[in-house]
Amino acid sequence: MSKPAELYACLYARELPAQALLRLRPELRDQPCVVMDGIPPLQQVCSLNTNARLRGIAHGMTRVEVDAVPGSVALERSHKTESAVKAILLECVGAFSPRVEERSDDTAFLCGIDIAGTHALFGPPEMLARGLLQRLRAVGISASLAVSSNFHAAVCLAKGLPRCVSIRVIAPGEEAAALTDLPLTTLALTDEQAETFALWGIRTLGRLAELPERELIARMGQEGKRLRQLARGELPHLFQPVAPAFTLREQIELDSPVEVLDSLLFVIGVMLDQLILRAKARIVALASVTVSLTLDGGGAHARTVRPALPSNDKQLWIKLLHLDLEAHPPQAAILAVALDAEHGITSKVQLGLFSQQLPEPARLDVTLARLRAIVGEGNVGRAVLEDTHAPEAFRMESFTVPSGSPAVVPSAQPRAAMRQLRPPETASVVLQNQRPASFFFREGRYTVECAYGPWRSSGNWWNQTLWGSEQWDVVARAQDGSMLCCCLVRDLMHNLWQMEAFYD
Repeated sequence: MSKPAELYACLYARELPAQALLRLRPELRDQPCVVMDGIPPLQQVCSLNTNARLRGIAHGMTRVEVDAVPGSVALERSHKTESAVKAILLECVGAFSPRVEERSDDTAFLCGIDIAGTHALFGPPEMLARGLLQRLRAVGISASLAVSSNFHAAVCLAKGLPRCVSIRVIAPGEEAAALTDLPLTTLALTDEQAETFALWGIRTLGRLAELPERELIARMGQEGKRLRQLARGELPHLFQPVAPAFTLREQIELDSPVEVLDSLLFVIGVMLDQLILRAKARIVALASVTVSLTLDGGGAHARTVRPALPSNDKQLWIKLLHLDLEAHPPQAAILAVALDAEHGITSKVQLGLFSQQLPEPARLDVTLARLRAIVGEGNVGRAVLEDTHAPEAFRMESFTVPSGSPAVVPSAQPRAAMRQLRPPETASVVLQNQRPASFFFREGRYTVECAYGPWRSSGNWWNQTLWGSEQWDVVARAQDGSMLCCCLVRDLMHNLWQMEAFYD
């Protein structure tokens, strides 16, 4: 089987600092926004959006010059946000090809994609390019894409495409003609090389490609040969793919401290939209969401919400996070928000002809969250017995949906039911030969007919929760002839008898 011909797609997202900050701020997208970098008061514009460029703002302007433009919005640069957006872009690109090489610079995202052999999955290169750019627009990033059989030709063309053109496909053998009109700035030239070409009057890649190779090598060495091959689209490339990890994380640094919960939930809602969109692209659902808040004064506040089943229902997550943050509010103003999600398998529910056969798990999750907000975090769930003989020893666990068949098959044989008294009630017991003979309970006298026991247990001698008990299961008869099957417990530390449970 012959190896498919080389084919590369280059993705180029310019003005990444501005796009990274504005993707989670939809209210600012229609305003002239710039990103300031540097140490105040020497900050300069390092990135800007289209509206700011149309207002006359340019790179390198100072804060004073930006403030002179009416309606302009200045944002502080966030390298953490840019790194997170780069990871998201690599994740989107990885859905179209596993072979991705990143070549980003300070203010732009650039990556090459090996798309050889993907025709059967995504169609011709034009269709793949449209699908990839559509995926990027869904996560709030605009970019341009060029396709060529030469890696460096695709890189140069993607960087040199006009802003009104987002896709360009070069047929094999036409690389030199496609690169002719591109400026030399598309190449990573040193200051010395740029000055040399400027003195020679070389402004475009076409003029560089026309220079004689031998004379160029004589004046600039092997680096001149490499630049000439780049301009002609002939330089070979050793592809170096990266393998980014799939992590569902969104973060944003707020422009001003937030103290109102509704304002915080609005920001979280925008971030949840992106998390759910990325989870659906991988055909998974959100199993848990952790909200990490950076507070004013250097503090931090983190809460984790985990419903019974993974879900991509935004309204469910907003309601659960609202109830949780309302019950556990942060103690200071919020400066930054981060959402970390764990992914799980999407739930499958058997539906009836006209309605669902089972109650919706989302409604149960919301109900449990409301109960936790009322009675406390550790007071809602299912009781699980501890591995000890201590009385009332149990812990509370969250409700979970079991997977697969149960490990223990319930028996169909009838069993006696036990009704626990909480709290236990005091009883007066008369002993005969160290065994209960009769007792008084609830103003009634009972004669013991059968007594089983004693079962003694003790523990925790090393701390203040020392306990020791003696348990008897008795069958007693009242004066009116009624029978009572019960459990009597004697506290050996205080010599106190109590009625703990009834058997039905």
